[in-house]
Amino acid sequence: MRAVVIRVTEASVVIEGKVNGKIGKGFLVLLGIGPEDTEAEAERLAEKVCNCRVFEDENGKMNLSLDQVGGALLVISQFTLYADLKKRRPGFSHAAKPEIAIPLYEKFMAVCRGRGFTVEQGEFGADMQVASVNDGPVTLLFDTAAI
Repeated sequence: MRAVVIRVTEASVVIEGKVNGKIGKGFLVLLGIGPEDTEAEAERLAEKVCNCRVFEDENGKMNLSLDQVGGALLVISQFTLYADLKKRRPGFSHAAKPEIAIPLYEKFMAVCRGRGFTVEQGEFGADMQVASVNDGPVTLLFDTAAI
């Protein structure tokens, strides 16, 4: 699994002209799922993201986690994180098919909710317009192959 995690002051997703999810301070998570990914990886990645200490403490040091600042998550499925970029036109055969990806996308969010976080979301496979105000900017790349 791959996740681009963006520390935001606000983020939202619009589908068919309607706001589907919106958060204030927290993480915008662009989540990509590969065909070999498992529930265990979804759980491990969710724990890593939820425990990531990138919010500033009283001394201006990135030392606080999402729960310590009362943050939320907006999770967007992002199959393009598995794009094959060898040619000019990206290929997406390295992304998981929906029957694998959807349950793992849901599992990732369930683990985050189980930790007590507010989790807003996009809609798997939908055409979405995602807006965010990147705070810092702080943008992190997680890959379960490396963690």
